[in-house]
Parts: sequence; structure tokens; C-alpha cells
Amino acid sequence: MASRSLVRGIVIAVFLAIASVTGVILFKLYERTSGGDALIGGPFNLTDQYGHQVSDLDLRGQYLLIYFGYTYCPDACPTALGVITAALDKLGEKANRVTPILITVDPARDTQDLLKEYASSFHPRLLALRGSDAQISAVAKEYRVYFGKAKGADDENYLVDHTTLIYLMGPDGKYVTHFGIEVSVDDFVAALDKLL
Repeated sequence: MASRSLVRGIVIAVFLAIASVTGVILFKLYERTSGGDALIGGPFNLTDQYGHQVSDLDLRGQYLLIYFGYTYCPDACPTALGVITAALDKLGEKANRVTPILITVDPARDTQDLLKEYASSFHPRLLALRGSDAQISAVAKEYRVYFGKAKGADDENYLVDHTTLIYLMGPDGKYVTHFGIEVSVDDFVAALDKLL
């Protein structure tokens, strides 16, 4: 019972931290360059759950739904990936123009095999990407994503505080919009359907 209370307390603390960070992120999302483009997105070269190198250039011509998360996440990540999966299933053939992506913010624990197993629970075309700590930090910076170990964590058992937005990137690699994980599947589908 005590361990459940501790976990519940940690989850509540994580969500309070995420809510605070999300406010800052939402402000940053609307910062614009002088050309009017959002300052979100950029190059990456990571490894997928099958051991293949994947770069942003490999994915040009596709819309991308990018979510930063991790396999040990108790609720936000499975919720986000579940919404993405349900929306793409509902889109039917149009979904073939969209590549869903999970970029782990916990590369120390999220091994290739673990990502492969985790991704199999969601959309069959979900790319689960990992890299070195430096690579993950660089791509997170490009996407204005915050992540860090939650307070009170030890080296093996910890939660990761992280931005919980789903980014929609266009076929040209540029930011289009974002969705919160609380978006309904129907609203998500309607927004994607207009673009596709």
C-alpha cells in the first residue's frame, strides 16, 4: 500500500511539473523567426527499433507526428501514442501519408529491443527512435522539448518529466501545429483530414 501511495505521489508531482513546463513550452511555440516560421523542428539522425539509421531527410514527403516520451512512462506516453494510433486507424488510406514517431527521452533504459516491443503495442508504422544522450538532447532542443529525471529518482528507478505535446511536421520538414495529449480522437482526425 505504501509503495502505491508513493507512486501516486510521484505521478502527481510529475504532472504538476509538466503543467508548469508546458506553459513555458506553449509560449515558446509561438515565438517566430523573422520569416514567420515557427522555431520548432530541425535535423536529426537517430536509430529506429530495428537498428536502422533514420534522418529527418529520409522522411521528407511525409507528414510526421512526433512525440517525445519513454517506455517506462506510466500514463502520458501510452495515452499520446494510443490517440495517435486511433486517429491514424480512423483516417484509413489517408494515414499512409503520415509517419508516427516516438523519440525516447530515456535512451539509457530504452534499448532497441525494448523500443521494438513497446512500439508493437501501437500503430504498426510507429518509428521508435533512440540515440546517444547528446543526440537526444540536440533533437529535443530543436523541438523545444524539455525533459529531465524527476526529483527523488535513483539510477535505476525513476520517472522522466517531459513535454507532452504531439508535433505535426509537414512534408517539407517544417512545423505545422501541435496537439495536447488530451485531444479527442475525433478532433485529431478532423485536423489531420483537412491537411491530407
